[in-house]
Amino acid sequence: MKNLLLIIRWTVGLLFIFSGLIKANDPLGLSYKMQEFFEAWSWNGLHDYTLVMAMMMNIFEVLAGVAVIIGWRMKLFSWLLLLLIIFFTFLTGYALFSGKIKTCGCFGDCLPLTPAQSFAKDIFLWVLILVLCIYRNRIQPSLRPAAAFILLLLVTTATTAGQFYVIKHLPVIDCLPYKEGNNLTEQMQTPAGAVADSFSIVFTYKKNGKQLEFDQAHFPADFDSTYEYLARHDRLLKKGNGLQAKIVDFSLKNMNGVDTTAAILGQDSLYILVMATDMNRIEEWRIAFENIVSTAQNKKIPVFFVTADAENAVRLLRDVPILTCDATVIKTAARATPTYFLMQQATVIAKISYADSHIVLQQMSNITVRRKGT
Repeated sequence: MKNLLLIIRWTVGLLFIFSGLIKANDPLGLSYKMQEFFEAWSWNGLHDYTLVMAMMMNIFEVLAGVAVIIGWRMKLFSWLLLLLIIFFTFLTGYALFSGKIKTCGCFGDCLPLTPAQSFAKDIFLWVLILVLCIYRNRIQPSLRPAAAFILLLLVTTATTAGQFYVIKHLPVIDCLPYKEGNNLTEQMQTPAGAVADSFSIVFTYKKNGKQLEFDQAHFPADFDSTYEYLARHDRLLKKGNGLQAKIVDFSLKNMNGVDTTAAILGQDSLYILVMATDMNRIEEWRIAFENIVSTAQNKKIPVFFVTADAENAVRLLRDVPILTCDATVIKTAARATPTYFLMQQATVIAKISYADSHIVLQQMSNITVRRKGT
């Protein structure tokens, strides 16, 4: 039993450490996944707290994983992990059986799992953690209390500091389809043989105190203003094969509403896309941005500012074309606001946070040198 408990401890511990660290690499991605769940439950008021919640969850997963491996305070952590895995199993079960969430985000964007895979993984962990709870009194710590406390303090500090770093400087490992080296046009292409999910829009109305549901093809014959609209949702009719383009809904429009995506991504010359969801903290990056724009103009490198907050961008920025794009798309492509994309046609040559704007200048210099030598 001692050896079995040791194997279980290491299995559970390493899985939680891996899960916590891979999500700590991109805490904003986890916060957006939380918002997806909250939107499904109409808990939109919690959106402002999801980043803090995501960071805390990542810290706890790593901390608990290390604690289980060294056997520190097993009475406490075995029960905490049991509660956590029950919560995770509920989330993955909801994603699996409701069909409203495509991926649970258990291992972030670097290792996407289907709802079925995530649910099976959580059931497996639930069994292992239950064994730890039952036999927790047989587990002895492998480190002295002082050494264990120092180790866990270092783990907590490092995980916290790492998350603050990637929020400002972009994830260390970029697992998104907009990562450096990717061709955005290719990422937007639907794979051969892809079959999309088939949905029916179902409406919920109220009449004479009763709630009624019907789809767009079966409206009541007496439908009129006496029907009170309550909600609408999509009902899955036929499951597709899961194949789809890695980038969807990416569209760049000018201020006149004209789609310029193909024209922008098809340019032969080098250019820069600057993506910013909004203009809320412009004073943090305005000076560096203006310096980059000025340098780019001197080197004949076009710069385009892409945002979902075009009205304020036009008011606050000068000498740069403004393009509009969906906020969700920008948040996926650019975790930091703003993020600089150095582009060659549709290929991302470099992807750099505003916090490392000096690297943008260095990259422009290097790229210009290569152009002269071609």
